[in-house]
Amino acid sequence: MTYPAHLQIAIDGPAAAGKTTVARATAERLGILYLDTGAMYRALACMALRTGTDADNGAALARLMQSSPIEVELDDSAQLGFRIKAGGDEFDEATLLSNEVTAIVSTIAAHAEVRAEMVNAQRRIAERGPVVMAGRDIGTVVLPEAPVKIYLTASVAARIERRRLQLQQAGVDVDAHRLAEEIDERDRLDQTRAISPLEPAPDAHMIDSSDINAQGVVDEICAIVGRL
Repeated sequence: MTYPAHLQIAIDGPAAAGKTTVARATAERLGILYLDTGAMYRALACMALRTGTDADNGAALARLMQSSPIEVELDDSAQLGFRIKAGGDEFDEATLLSNEVTAIVSTIAAHAEVRAEMVNAQRRIAERGPVVMAGRDIGTVVLPEAPVKIYLTASVAARIERRRLQLQQAGVDVDAHRLAEEIDERDRLDQTRAISPLEPAPDAHMIDSSDINAQGVVDEICAIVGRL
């Protein structure tokens, strides 16, 4: 089936709600492009750590992005479903999900200068054609005209378990108590930041995936697309 060039599916929600899994599976089901925008912020966090750029310095981080643009190359054979590179380096999933990156990514993502650069980069990717894009401000800021907006959430317990499994599969050691604290802090930072706080778009379809597996969520999203 072919889809119009304007088909954009924006999936937002808190950390570990299942956005990445659902977005990728939805894109595969529909045969269209997929991008997890959170990986782009994590790639910038990786560059900041490698270059010694202060995570609290938004202007310096924006300059880092300008000098070493984040490149996304869609690749179904890659672990993430795409390859993400910057400054001549490719970042694998274990690196992007490392504790060091997780500790600073919310701080980095809160800067207005960084978000402006990221939004421009993400919109350029969306211009390539139909896309499923996952993140925290896709439906509200990046793609506000997307015809399908999803706000995906889940209970804290379900989110902790999903992130634990994701980290284990990526080869990252994790302590359950520390993971719970990290998710709680990430929620607080995402929801209270001054620039593009995490919140549902007014016209978003709300889906609680606590008791629904990924395929069930994909079925719901594809049903919404089918009604367009």
